[in-house]
Amino acid sequence: MGQEIAVIRYNAGNIRSVRLALERIGATALVTDEPDRLRSADKVIFPGVGEASSAMRYLRDRGLDAVIRSLQQPFLGICLGMQLMCRFSEENDTACLGLFEEDVQRFDPGGKPFKVPQMGWNAITGLQGPLFHGLGEAPYMYFVHSYFATLGFDTCAVTDHIHPFSAALSRGNFYGVQFHPEKSAFAGEQILRNFLEL
Repeated sequence: MGQEIAVIRYNAGNIRSVRLALERIGATALVTDEPDRLRSADKVIFPGVGEASSAMRYLRDRGLDAVIRSLQQPFLGICLGMQLMCRFSEENDTACLGLFEEDVQRFDPGGKPFKVPQMGWNAITGLQGPLFHGLGEAPYMYFVHSYFATLGFDTCAVTDHIHPFSAALSRGNFYGVQFHPEKSAFAGEQILRNFLEL
């Protein structure tokens, strides 16, 4: 596709599966935590499976929090990556990047027969914006998470598990998805394609 895609390296997993998903759609990515490479990339992807406070500590210790906030190109956070783009996470009372206004909370079944974490396929609805072109009204995506972003101004897709929450957020050049597009078959690959075409 003739563009440089940077995947941010930090102490959170799932980088390999994101790279493989990009390769399946004909794109290659550089995994890096070098600020200059992140600034010069055409697109930046911020994946993550892990714990919020240790991930934020890693970013702050290396000055990557300020680098991320300064980026102007299309930027996509996935799962924990999206949560870290929010204002605050209940996971170990973590101040996050503040790119989105929403906060991150832990699922509370409240005595209902819901499993935490949510793990498996679920529909996303209320789709708004270019990430979702060509996906129809309620595509199914693959989720694995115990924490969720609240509904708010930046919500551009919604999922219901115990209660409605933000399946995706967007503001300016920043996008985030709670589900794993790299594990969501055709629909997930379409979202990655749409992101690379921004």
